[in-house]
Amino acid sequence: MKGIIGRKIGMMQLFDEAGKSVPVTVISAGPCTVTEIRTKDKNGYNAVQLGFGKANMKKVTKPVEGQYKKHNLAVLKHLREFRVEDPSVYEIGQEIKASVFEAGQYVDVVGTSIGKGFAGGIKRHHFNGGPKSHGSMSHRKPCSGGATDAARTIKGTRKPGHMGAGRVTVQGLKVVRVDSDKNLLVVKGAVPGAKSGLLLIKESVKAKKK
Repeated sequence: MKGIIGRKIGMMQLFDEAGKSVPVTVISAGPCTVTEIRTKDKNGYNAVQLGFGKANMKKVTKPVEGQYKKHNLAVLKHLREFRVEDPSVYEIGQEIKASVFEAGQYVDVVGTSIGKGFAGGIKRHHFNGGPKSHGSMSHRKPCSGGATDAARTIKGTRKPGHMGAGRVTVQGLKVVRVDSDKNLLVVKGAVPGAKSGLLLIKESVKAKKK
């Protein structure tokens, strides 16, 4: 499993060989540093911990500070783990760059969606709404929430509430271009989150259907 941490730069368009416009997202992927290695014998699973983005030593916790000092590494702001089959091919301090991916490969991108604040049922859950005629008085009301004799709100009932700002995964995005010198990934389509939002880019877990 290949993976890297990055930030969303923004969207643009490219033109393919047929002259057709293709919407793409540019991602600043890495460089990341291997900060820890998890093994099945010691930790119960195989994974590597990657660090991304410089941070101030004064702003990290004591356990994390001790981890950096133990391995003599620069302080990194974001730490994320990626499951791997064989952790022995990695070593602490190793640098992971955007070149781990190649054009034509498919990836899954994980990010935090843009927060929308408080939203009603129509915007949040795509309800149809009430009659639009004059006098109905229930154009955008949520109306009934289920059983009227339960004396409580049933768990999982779709109601108005906070929308967005959640973890979202977009699967099967095609890597259009890789710039190894600038550590840039260009993927087809949109990825979750706002500009400069933190992203996890991983090798796609599903085979792309042809």
